[in-house]
Amino acid sequence: MIIGLDVGGTHTDVILLDGRKLIREAKVATDPDNLFETLIAGLNAIIEGIDPAAIQRAVLSTTLATNLVAQQKLPEVGMVVAGGPGIDPRHFRTNEFYYTVDGAQDHRGREIKTLDDNQLQSIGEELQRRGIRYAGVVSKFSVRNSAQEEKMAALLQPYVERVFMGHCFSGSLNFPRRIATTYLNCAVYPIHKKFFTAVQESLAQKGLTMPIRILRPDGGNMNIQSSVDHPAQTILSGPSASVMGAISSAPAEGTCLVLDIGGTTTDMAVLIDKAPLLAPLGIEITPYKTLIRALLTHSIGIGGDSVVRVQDGELTIGPDRIGKAMAYGGPEPTPTDAFYVLGKGGGDGGDAAKSRAGLAPIAEALGLSVEEAAQRIFTSACQTILDAAEEMIKTINSKPVYTVHELWEGSQIRVSHILILGGPAPQFANELQTMFSGEVAVVPHHHVANAIGCALARTTCEVILFADTDQGRATSPSENFSQKIPYNFSLDDARAMAQDLLRKKAIQRGANPNDMQTEVLEESQFNMVRGFQTVGKNMRVRMQVKPGLIRVR
Repeated sequence: MIIGLDVGGTHTDVILLDGRKLIREAKVATDPDNLFETLIAGLNAIIEGIDPAAIQRAVLSTTLATNLVAQQKLPEVGMVVAGGPGIDPRHFRTNEFYYTVDGAQDHRGREIKTLDDNQLQSIGEELQRRGIRYAGVVSKFSVRNSAQEEKMAALLQPYVERVFMGHCFSGSLNFPRRIATTYLNCAVYPIHKKFFTAVQESLAQKGLTMPIRILRPDGGNMNIQSSVDHPAQTILSGPSASVMGAISSAPAEGTCLVLDIGGTTTDMAVLIDKAPLLAPLGIEITPYKTLIRALLTHSIGIGGDSVVRVQDGELTIGPDRIGKAMAYGGPEPTPTDAFYVLGKGGGDGGDAAKSRAGLAPIAEALGLSVEEAAQRIFTSACQTILDAAEEMIKTINSKPVYTVHELWEGSQIRVSHILILGGPAPQFANELQTMFSGEVAVVPHHHVANAIGCALARTTCEVILFADTDQGRATSPSENFSQKIPYNFSLDDARAMAQDLLRKKAIQRGANPNDMQTEVLEESQFNMVRGFQTVGKNMRVRMQVKPGLIRVR
């Protein structure tokens, strides 16, 4: 049996699977200030009478870190950056306590300017004085040689609780994105540590000792212990859970739009032949552009609980959510209230009379009957979703398209199917079918499909290997790997070495060695020339374990 647990900002969904069969499900209110009680309440609802030994694993996803970033409520941390040839790193500032320091390496990782110990110690003293508990350090070419970052971390460590090093998060040479990636890992660490502690304590209290994994934004999962060192890997894990929950229902061929319609937002993604699209370089969550591998998703402020208003004679829906629908005692009218007026309510205790009373002022302002106003609200919400999806498809078609499996080299994509999940999925599906020429369907168990997708996701990870035959060394700084190589070391040798590193990393993170598909994402090789003579080769190989669903009966 497998537990799937999706911790949202409003609700936490918990499910228990036996193979792919849903045995139990529960939805509880999320209390961000008391995650332990939230998780205990969810677990109590699904494991009563179940032998803990029968549960083989638990997989979690969470929107807690995403919400912090989106709401710009990140705690203050220190960022210390050493540059190199090229643009001054002061142009890549991420936050208030951002320092650029002396010290530089060239593109091969050779030190061309030494660090100033006194300068770094002074920064450490200032961080301590300001009460800054966490810091990140990044040097421009640390992916080729991590020595300067390691020294920066060692000098700052006496003054803060924890230091995060940029080379540990990505092997990419994209300096600005590596800075942003390091900053987000550092800034979301406190909330993730709180979440991690709550998970450990709640499962221990229930006598559950099985492996615990957490969903990554690329649709795979990792051992939850590893997530403590890579906390930003939880950003956008919620939308990736939606995609993984829809994959098994998607058509084998063609382009499918996935819509997860929640209380506050609608998250959308695209599947091509059942394979999700990837963000080309990494997560972009305003204002940060990162190297965190993620599925390509888009979110808009339309949901079942979005506030409905009339402003200057025009109907508006969202993007804010103030509370529940008026049918459930909330303060403002919402699309859910429109459902109740139209007789499409969920039959879960909502009061249609309250919805009607709440929509009456909206109807009067629009010069419509309450029923006509409710239909206008419903149609407008659906049209807004379709318009946003169309813009997303236009953007996708304007650049190279990568799925989690490969570069997709077909013609322009056109959506032929829509799959919907989330609480109000059935209501929206019926209306969208009247507005869309293709097929619209509701994902089975739509109200907990996120948690199901989370439970069935495969463990994934990636590695980047660099090889320099002139220096006689192969390295993967993010894996703390370095090994001597002969002068005749080839690209095939680099590929094999990278695959070996990848398999070991995946197994360490909890992957099933018998259910692991690996692939090369990028590889390159160029000759190094000195004095009109080739002196060696420089190689780079990037490999991943493909995201997907585990094999279960």
